[in-house]
Amino acid sequence: MAISRSLRRTNPITLVLACLLAFGFLFFLFSPSTSETTLPWKGKHNAPATNPLSPPTAPFHKQTSKTKAKPPPVVHYPLNNVTTSADPEANLETILILTPLARFYQGYWDNLLKLSYPHHLISVGFITPKTREGNFATQQLQDVVHKTQTGPEANRFASVTILRQDFSVPVAQDEASRHKLENQKSRRAAMSRARNSLLFTTLGPSTAWVLWLDADIVETPPSLIQDLASYNKPIIVPNCFQRFINEQGKEDLRPYDFNNWQDSVEAAALAKKMGPEDILLEGYAELPTYRTLMGGIAELEPERDQSTIIPLDGVGGTALMVKAEVHRDGAMFPPFPFYHLIETEGFAKMAKRLGWQSWGLPNYFVS
Repeated sequence: MAISRSLRRTNPITLVLACLLAFGFLFFLFSPSTSETTLPWKGKHNAPATNPLSPPTAPFHKQTSKTKAKPPPVVHYPLNNVTTSADPEANLETILILTPLARFYQGYWDNLLKLSYPHHLISVGFITPKTREGNFATQQLQDVVHKTQTGPEANRFASVTILRQDFSVPVAQDEASRHKLENQKSRRAAMSRARNSLLFTTLGPSTAWVLWLDADIVETPPSLIQDLASYNKPIIVPNCFQRFINEQGKEDLRPYDFNNWQDSVEAAALAKKMGPEDILLEGYAELPTYRTLMGGIAELEPERDQSTIIPLDGVGGTALMVKAEVHRDGAMFPPFPFYHLIETEGFAKMAKRLGWQSWGLPNYFVS
């Protein structure tokens, strides 16, 4: 049989390449598709979420096509098996670290990476405001998260969630505006809403402990989680101090978080005279509460007994360790006056009404 003139002039290599391309095209068309996405790391991490009811591992992307979505998985979580013990590492208890973040501090992230608790048992969650500063902080946060989660496996966290607030910030974020007495109710109500949004979105059925950590905390002992959990208290706070240069030009410490306190007769009397929408605050001459502030009873000597523990009636959120069952019981951060208290102090009061006592470590410092 005679070969056509066009085929005789065709290079054999061209024919081979054409066959390979045709084979590859057919393989692509008829090979089975998969909805699973490969994570950039292996081992201790689960597959990405394929449904909004899946455990929060990698992000769930809302269906945009008209194809029928997969049915939600049926998952059983025996909550009685979730332990909160004095030795969480030995019992493989999962920790959820939550941080409302308006500004990003590299020292905060560096300190987070230094925590000695196994990182594959730690999930981290953030909420940032929809402001220009919040946008910049979110970008900086995303950069360090990407670097960590694609870096050495020992540094990677089990999951990282970043939320954006769906409400505006009512008060300017400069220091003077933030601390004006007339701004406190609206500012702390907004903080409560941010904390609650973050908590209710990220608290999973396997979470044992929740550690609230402010975004400007840059120095804690690496064993912070183990140390706080070792007391096996439902709510416990260390003492937050700030480093500064004193009048003698030397580095010194001063108390920073005044929301950790024991109540007083005077404060109770003030509250009785208040209207239902009024709140009682610390650190203002207009509201002399005479409460016992944990920051005021700390011992500053290096050889101080760091294990000293005291009961508290109010707590701050600078570094706040909470058993997850306390939140599951309904203790949240009230954005409204609750017994004339709001936000973290209102949380302590609400938890106490539910039967959970708050505790403080006056000689154990974070900054």
